[in-house]
Amino acid sequence: MANEANEIPVYMFYGFMDSGKTSMIRETLFDNGFADDINRFLLIVCEDGDEEYDEAALKQIGGTLVTIDEEEDFNEERLQELSDKYHPEAVFIEYNGTWETGPVYEMDGPNDWVIVQSICTVDATTFEMYMKNMRTMMSEQLFKADVVIFNRCPEGVKKAKFRANVKSINRACQIAYIRTDGTVDDTPEELPFDLSKDTIDIPDSDYALWFMDCMDHPKKYDGKKVHFLGLVYNPTDGKGKLKKGIFVPGRFAMTCCAEDIQFLGMKCKFADAEKIGHKSWIDLTATVKNEFATEYRGKGPVLYPVEIRPAEKPADELVYFN
Repeated sequence: MANEANEIPVYMFYGFMDSGKTSMIRETLFDNGFADDINRFLLIVCEDGDEEYDEAALKQIGGTLVTIDEEEDFNEERLQELSDKYHPEAVFIEYNGTWETGPVYEMDGPNDWVIVQSICTVDATTFEMYMKNMRTMMSEQLFKADVVIFNRCPEGVKKAKFRANVKSINRACQIAYIRTDGTVDDTPEELPFDLSKDTIDIPDSDYALWFMDCMDHPKKYDGKKVHFLGLVYNPTDGKGKLKKGIFVPGRFAMTCCAEDIQFLGMKCKFADAEKIGHKSWIDLTATVKNEFATEYRGKGPVLYPVEIRPAEKPADELVYFN
């Protein structure tokens, strides 16, 4: 699908069945008056959920409903056929939550269709179970989303852990939380560590959560001390060699599966950095400063060690987002 000239905007809606895709599209079209400024639009639905569309109501606002039931039928030829037949000014696609999302972005056409926004809806009540048992499938839905919307959020929902899980897959997306009554939950996220302490102790179980929170909100940690067990990245030669006075402590985190592991490391400035062995384990206490770093292409958290002590490799070298 094209990503060049902005001619026919395409709005993608991802998520598993019953996560709220249909309700979100209906709200967008009818309650928010999105269709007021267009004469013709195409709504492509790729699965049958509990919620249904009123085709007569859609026609009244210029909409045409088309269903695509088989994944192999969601292809360039079929979409071009629909474009030629209906000549839409905008396209809404309710994608099937079990289909791969990659092919959507690999298509060469229709040439005048441009994906302008991708939204993923998630049922907050089943998110942790799906992430535990079907993380790869969940990642498919979350990977390209510009906005991730958690629906049916109960009181005390684990917003910080939800965000860490999503950000491990898609760092750039925005996240919103909707309560069971349909109102937006904008209460502060509760973190499992105490930010008011002189030194914030980060256990292995919370490292991935802390890392994502610190990267997303570096101002919150500016000037604070943190303490954690870290693995050192500090090669002495080759292309990966760092600048003088820099090393990177962090942890390897499992995101989707054993084949999808990433290193969550943070820039650390230390005059004697060359003395900190590559792939060594350290017990690190450091002050966080929110400052410009070329590695971040802008401002971000930079560590300044207060104390570095040698440490033993933990029984489990990985950290997790659950």
